[in-house]
Amino acid sequence: MNAVAFKPAIEPVKPSGPFDKSSGSTSSTSASSTGPRRERISAVVRSLPPSGIRRFFDLVAEMKGVVSLGVGEPDFVTPQHVRDMAMYSLEQGYTSYTSNFGLLELREAISDYLRHFIGNVYDPRKEILVTVGVSEAVDLALRAILEPGDEVIIPEPCYVSYKPCTVLAGGVPVVVSTTVQNGFQLTARDLESHITGRTKAILLCYPNNPTGATLSYENMEGIASIAVKHDLLVISDEIYGELTYSGTHVSIASFPDMQERTIVLNGFSKAHAMTGWRIGYAAGPSDIIAAMVKIHQYVALCAPITAQKAAYEALLHG
Repeated sequence: MNAVAFKPAIEPVKPSGPFDKSSGSTSSTSASSTGPRRERISAVVRSLPPSGIRRFFDLVAEMKGVVSLGVGEPDFVTPQHVRDMAMYSLEQGYTSYTSNFGLLELREAISDYLRHFIGNVYDPRKEILVTVGVSEAVDLALRAILEPGDEVIIPEPCYVSYKPCTVLAGGVPVVVSTTVQNGFQLTARDLESHITGRTKAILLCYPNNPTGATLSYENMEGIASIAVKHDLLVISDEIYGELTYSGTHVSIASFPDMQERTIVLNGFSKAHAMTGWRIGYAAGPSDIIAAMVKIHQYVALCAPITAQKAAYEALLHG
């Protein structure tokens, strides 16, 4: 069979700079012995503030006898049987790449878990993607759905990466402030007052990081109706869902007409004390998951197989 060369959608521009062989020069264009140096860092990246919580974490990590309350880290280590499975998988030679989607057995287990936990049925072959932590899933979801200038409504306080990831995806974060007086609840009225012609999505995290607040059923129902009314997508980060202590966790994806417009994000860091394993997943409409996989296959390829084997054990045996 004859090989077919990959042809890019945009023809590459013929080099005419310092590495163009025809120029006979390999000097840098960013600086000369007399001229100023050209800016090396993207203006978008330069505009982002460093993560304050990670700086705090790094400081505390160097101090003895201090308990850090800064990051979402369980106060126990990964259960022994999960660690044993990881070691056993290595001994059995599971050290290869997996499908870009992740191990099918893990996706099937995730599908079964979600059916019981939030009441939705997801096709493990087309509607579930295993990611390098939930943070990658947030990034992939935003990059998969946003056009430059699209707006994403984000209730605050919120997880530190939501706004920077929106900016890096070319979007515009639109912040809706919540307060302790109303239990950090996002209401349908507050949400709708921030919707414009450029609004593409709502990014939710309930139970909330960092406040721990959960949305009332009435408020979640109202938000769902607004999303349907305005044809908005919802990215629902439910990594703290198992840590619901008042009532039971309810996913916005379980409301009528919401599964088709919601990307549910979850993982193993909190419920299974697997923060360092960097293993999460996204479940949602097949077209959006396919778009996320397209990005994932180029920037990460797949989540580490050892972490996937451990996550499978965590789902099967707790």
